[in-house]
Amino acid sequence: MEQRHLGRTGLRVSRIGLGTLTWGRDTDEHDAADLLKTFWEAGGTLVDTADVYGDGESEYLLGRLMDGLVPRRDLVISTKAGSVADPDRRVDGSRGHLLSALDASLARLGTDYVDVWHVHAYDPATPLDETLAALDTAVGSGRVRYAGVSDFCGWQLAKAATWQLAAPGTRTRLASTQMEYSLLQRGVEREVLPAALDLGIGLLPSSPLGRGVLTGKYRNDAAPVDSRGASQHLAPFVAPYLDDTASRIVDAVTTAADGLAVTALQVALAWVRDRPGVAAPVVGARTAQQLTAALSVEALSLPDEICRALDDVSAPVHRYPDHDWSTL
Repeated sequence: MEQRHLGRTGLRVSRIGLGTLTWGRDTDEHDAADLLKTFWEAGGTLVDTADVYGDGESEYLLGRLMDGLVPRRDLVISTKAGSVADPDRRVDGSRGHLLSALDASLARLGTDYVDVWHVHAYDPATPLDETLAALDTAVGSGRVRYAGVSDFCGWQLAKAATWQLAAPGTRTRLASTQMEYSLLQRGVEREVLPAALDLGIGLLPSSPLGRGVLTGKYRNDAAPVDSRGASQHLAPFVAPYLDDTASRIVDAVTTAADGLAVTALQVALAWVRDRPGVAAPVVGARTAQQLTAALSVEALSLPDEICRALDDVSAPVHRYPDHDWSTL
């Protein structure tokens, strides 16, 4: 699998990442082992998790598999900290919480460092410089090699990255930002992606298949019994992308796939993989068969005319102040 630099850093990652959101909850150890081995054998390196995935079980399961199935040195492990299971405070970006969470993640993963550590979300209740100082401490101690953020909007990302760049050699440059991005969700193009491109930050798109909808499995109001849309706790996650607008985009993806003699999954994934600024879409497959289907996109590059057609049919409405005011 082709490798790409993560932002303006020397770290190289596979241009498709493996997500582990459901590991330890919906995905058991046997299925997780099949997924990780399939990914590794295909040349994949970037594996993404978080301390809250499965209440820590995702990290624990990944650690167990690295112990005997796949060599730690062959993987680029990305994890996150900052989200908390507290109804009164969903995010905690304080130095104390983040560094404690990092130690707990390392223990579950069974490793003495992670390759990329993300602040999971912006915490308005904590001064940003305190949150970012935790990244500097983590990198300086050797427990983290590269740092990033997740789910920061445009101004938050720009502020954080600029703060880090203001003291080169002292503060840790942000390597990446993880955000949802697909043909069904192009909101990052408004401010996040331009900021990331300008600041040399690599984008790691989550849900690159529109939460599974872009595979075409939900067409004609159908929800396969083994799909996320039919799952009691994941159905609300899929539901926002089952409207008429999404249906038109899925139809266009399916038409393009038919014309290229490939699958809708391949078309949707190739589109987001090759967008400017994207380092690696993170794919959360349920089975090794699904993952193999996603990894088959390695050989596909979409023709320019197909990309333009998909861009047009999925274009979000961005007016003032994004466009030249004189044209409005």
